[in-house]
Amino acid sequence: MAEKLNAVKGMNDILPPESARWEWLEATVREVMARFAYRNVRTPILEHTALFVRGIGEVTDIVEKEMYSFQDRSDKYGDNDHLTLRPENTAGLVRAVVEHNMLYDGGKRLWYIGPMFRREKPQRGRFRQFHQIGAEALGFAGPDVDAELILLAHALWKAIGLADVRLELNSLGQPAERAQHRAQLVAHFERHAELLDEDAKRRLHSNPLRILDTKNPAMKEIVESAPRLIDFLGAESLAHFDGLKAILDANGIAYTINPRLVRGLDYYNLSVFEFVTDRLGSQGTVCAGGRYDDLIAQIGGKSAPAVGWAIGVERILELVKEQGAAIPVPVPDVYAVVPDAAAMPVALRTLQQLREAGVRAQMHAATVDGLGSFKSQFKKADASGANYALIFGTDELSRGEVMVKALRDGTGAQTARPLADLAVWAATLQSSAPRETPGRSQVSLSPSGGGLGEPSPGGLSTNR
Repeated sequence: MAEKLNAVKGMNDILPPESARWEWLEATVREVMARFAYRNVRTPILEHTALFVRGIGEVTDIVEKEMYSFQDRSDKYGDNDHLTLRPENTAGLVRAVVEHNMLYDGGKRLWYIGPMFRREKPQRGRFRQFHQIGAEALGFAGPDVDAELILLAHALWKAIGLADVRLELNSLGQPAERAQHRAQLVAHFERHAELLDEDAKRRLHSNPLRILDTKNPAMKEIVESAPRLIDFLGAESLAHFDGLKAILDANGIAYTINPRLVRGLDYYNLSVFEFVTDRLGSQGTVCAGGRYDDLIAQIGGKSAPAVGWAIGVERILELVKEQGAAIPVPVPDVYAVVPDAAAMPVALRTLQQLREAGVRAQMHAATVDGLGSFKSQFKKADASGANYALIFGTDELSRGEVMVKALRDGTGAQTARPLADLAVWAATLQSSAPRETPGRSQVSLSPSGGGLGEPSPGGLSTNR
């Protein structure tokens, strides 16, 4: 036998029934984004390495340690590109906005979903291929849009039933204010150099703000006593921060000010925020973001303000699971039991008509051992979760009928129904289906002369 091949460590398959949880979350996200008038954008997984070096910053863990980067094969001129699997998507989205001049007619509200890649040790809530949902508002300078994005995240928590998540805020001010704070911060840490770990010593003169984000408990005391950036903010930065807080207060959104909250990427300024939980151990941040007014210019566009956030999909789903929330499971409405292969043409034609009318139908299919016994087919029908089995028996078909057997009401009742009138019965499925997939349309049917036919305008009812 050939050697068994497994997935790359930290890059996981998402299989049924787990994939139903992902579909549920994605459908909910689309609905919430539409309510806030954010439009979907899809960027490539591969980008030029320079995009992330310039946008994220050279002295960051992502660029220094975690990116999957490689040199592409040479073209016919001997040139090759340095490429990277995207470790995050804000830089890629901004690159797309700049490249396609999307701000020519005003600001844009955009969102994305997809896989990201970082080379790090896999652990709970952190993988080498992970998935993010992000929302970005570009071209808007005021704290109202900062608040809108926080309200958007809050609406998403409500839609998916997420609890035990708290909001933390801070302001990073503007570059000149950070420069003043930086000088004081470096001086503070230099006075305690003997207490710094290796990461902190490496960052001391290149990115000292990141030392405040350390998870090393031995450094907690010197970090707590370090100068606070918020004490260096000028009137405009404070007014922006106060404007954000006022809107959140007016909407009843609880928050705490965390003066040690910084972001791990170099492009942030003014408002930064995180939604955090204590239920996922050290991987407690489920949503993080802030304002990045200088990034568009850094990537080569005309200077414009921007703000956004990203959510870790795996962490959100883990938190939903921790809370024991029930997730809708997609199941068929009917399962076709086909005792004789000769009935397959009629069975498939009938199921196809039902599917076109909006009924979810699963057919029993043959394996290498054939169709299997009547008993084994019924076991599969029951395991499918379907409400009814449609039995395409030889005797029934000779009379132009199909047998309908109830699988979920406890009676096991069987009723012979004419194939030509199956649409009338199918219309009742919209009220009897036990579990619904989010966003599924439910369709009422009207019968037509010789079979299922087309739903009439008066008989079509869609509920989302």
